[in-house]
Amino acid sequence: MPKLSVRELDLKGKRVFMRVDFNVPLTAEGDVAEDTRIRASLETIRYAASQGARVILASHLGRPKGKPDPRMSLRPAATRLSELLGQPVTFAEDCIGAPAQLAAAALRPGQVLLLENLRFHKEEEANDAHFSQALAGLADLYVNDAFGSAHRAHASTEGITRFVPAAAAGFLMEKELTYLGKAISRPDRPYVAILGGAKVSDKIEVVENLMKLTDAMLIGGGMAYTFLKARGIPVGRSLVEDDKLDLARKVLDDAARRHFPFKLPIDHVVAEKPDAAPSGMVPVEKTPADQMGLDIGRQTINEYCGRIAGAKTIVWNGPMGVFEQPQFARGTMAVAEAVAKSGATSIIGGGDSIAAVQMAGVADRITHISTGGGASLEFLAGYKLPGVEALTDR
Repeated sequence: MPKLSVRELDLKGKRVFMRVDFNVPLTAEGDVAEDTRIRASLETIRYAASQGARVILASHLGRPKGKPDPRMSLRPAATRLSELLGQPVTFAEDCIGAPAQLAAAALRPGQVLLLENLRFHKEEEANDAHFSQALAGLADLYVNDAFGSAHRAHASTEGITRFVPAAAAGFLMEKELTYLGKAISRPDRPYVAILGGAKVSDKIEVVENLMKLTDAMLIGGGMAYTFLKARGIPVGRSLVEDDKLDLARKVLDDAARRHFPFKLPIDHVVAEKPDAAPSGMVPVEKTPADQMGLDIGRQTINEYCGRIAGAKTIVWNGPMGVFEQPQFARGTMAVAEAVAKSGATSIIGGGDSIAAVQMAGVADRITHISTGGGASLEFLAGYKLPGVEALTDR
């Protein structure tokens, strides 16, 4: 990894400002509903505390539009983190000013503090220099363990690094950069990309960049129908982005010119609407005018799983159909099973893909599950992430 790691810092007695991603769902009662993101940074938090650091955690939660909103307070996250760590976690009523300064000054080695929601101040998303400096003033060193926010140039991810002597990656950030970096720079081959989800527009740059890097691409989900229509194949009432047809033709022409295996569904499960019973399984070119494709069919599953079985590196982002409905989950579940069985280095990103491998019961057989949907997509599309670029080079 080209960036400085937290393991290379002398943390003893130092106040460490650690950017984490505690953007977790809350219940109506104000408790943490799902704590995966909190658990994801436990290793870095525990390590820093064990090294004698005074740990100051900062995160955003929701979209409070630059002003305090008690419904988006991080206090419940502090309570849950305390339970997970098995030690008290102090909570500061603000992330800057007297509440933050006093709480940070009171910390002893090994103790942990969580600041209130960064986005209660509009200066966070504006990457304001004075706000960045105020955050930096709380600590001696900076650690970023929030890969899911690394594609944003905000005060706590980019601006703060200008005012600290060293900015290092936490263990979660390090793991993300290691696996995603290998996927775009030195993958084991054959290398297969699996892309699904609703829209071509969300992933067109990922498609174009991964076509330069991979040995085959398997397309499913709603985005497949824009490509199928661009090929002149009737798609009935399937989801299509008509304003992206020219872009889809360009991608298809590029793939054909380079003899690149750009695979689209050859059959699919159709129905009148996503919550209806399936009408049947048909070849894509025989899609009824009043039906829509909602899952890949048996022949497509067999072809895709065959490609996956021979892969050494797999990147997967997006489901193969409306898998939330059991009647349209077969394709996505089959792909999840195939990825788990392949023995390849498998990298999965995006909330739906993560939900799919969890539903299939194979999450523990995936090499790396990325915590940053948008950040992982931008990384795979070839963009530099501001929160990564700002870290100190080794």
